[in-house]
Amino acid sequence: MASFNVPDIVVGRLPVYLRVLNYLLAEGRQITSSQELGDRLGISSAQIRKDLSHFGEFGKQGTGYDVLFLRDQLKQILNVDREWKAILIGAGDLGNALAHYQRFADNGFDMLAVFDNDPDKIGKPLGRYTVKSIDDLESFITENQIEMALIAVPAAAAREVAARLIDCGVKALLSYAPITLAVPQGVRVQYIDPVTRLQHMAYYIGSGDK
Repeated sequence: MASFNVPDIVVGRLPVYLRVLNYLLAEGRQITSSQELGDRLGISSAQIRKDLSHFGEFGKQGTGYDVLFLRDQLKQILNVDREWKAILIGAGDLGNALAHYQRFADNGFDMLAVFDNDPDKIGKPLGRYTVKSIDDLESFITENQIEMALIAVPAAAAREVAARLIDCGVKALLSYAPITLAVPQGVRVQYIDPVTRLQHMAYYIGSGDK
């Protein structure tokens, strides 16, 4: 159902819509509106309607959206109505936190293994995992048909790790390393760097001091 003609910024908002729809379902709600969604998310109702219109008509004027139906439609659009196999590279402090993060499994991402190159960590328990040697990376990916990987290694190692993952056919990388990765066409990469986010916010909250 994916369309590459849809602006990426629109696709990036769909998981946020999906999250609030899940909250509404947990509250026992059956019907919502673009106005309510907008109020909860700090997004205009017009923007929400415009975003959804890229994928079809999901609501009725004067009635609103069926919460369960819209939730299921967004899951199909995002391809998260199935289970994705993923692995984590890096068993340091950040990797430790990610290995214990429960929402991956709750949202269709099956984290199968954690890898590291530190002999002191290999073979040791980390949450529900036993840390595997990075030397076993390629064989594990091939045997388990891994589709996604999280990179939580130092910047100096991130490019080599990414190259190994891509060579094995992994098509989606979520990188926590503070470095930009060069990836070939057909491979998607997203970055999570708390420092750059803090710097972004500092620009605004510190502007009054200048």
